[in-house]
Amino acid sequence: MLQFFLILSAVYAMGMAAPLPDFFSYSPAVGDGSGTEFSTANEGRITGIRVWEYNYYWGGYISGFQLKYESNWTAVVGANGGNLMEMILNDKEAIIQISGKYYSGYIYELVFITNQWRFFKVGQSSGVSFNFYPTQKGNELRFLSGRQNGNGITSIGAHWAAIRTAPGKA
Repeated sequence: MLQFFLILSAVYAMGMAAPLPDFFSYSPAVGDGSGTEFSTANEGRITGIRVWEYNYYWGGYISGFQLKYESNWTAVVGANGGNLMEMILNDKEAIIQISGKYYSGYIYELVFITNQWRFFKVGQSSGVSFNFYPTQKGNELRFLSGRQNGNGITSIGAHWAAIRTAPGKA
């Protein structure tokens, strides 16, 4: 047993047991989280965003959204009712920050910011603020997860990672 401990200690001292670099990060979900879980995880780079906003006389909330990966849209998350807004990303453009507000069971506002300093704002500016961003330089939004209740988005979190391209491709 002592021999095993000495070998393990030597391996650790040489740095072989050091943790691998962290290429992924997660911005924990905000909101009350009622309803069914969702995840938009998909292959490829995000190239577009659609968001539906449900409006009523004292405000509005995010009723649903879709992400476009390369040339394919995901299924609608939440509901596709209300006002539709859409942003298509430019070549080599990526989402590097998401801000917004949540209140009374729903996500009320989403603001997507890109590495080309464009932004896409949807919803009402009321409620508790949140701000998501990757912890690693060069990472971008890979997918969103959270909960929805059929009427709207009740919680949302962001998953970040670097996109690795094949040699010779940018």
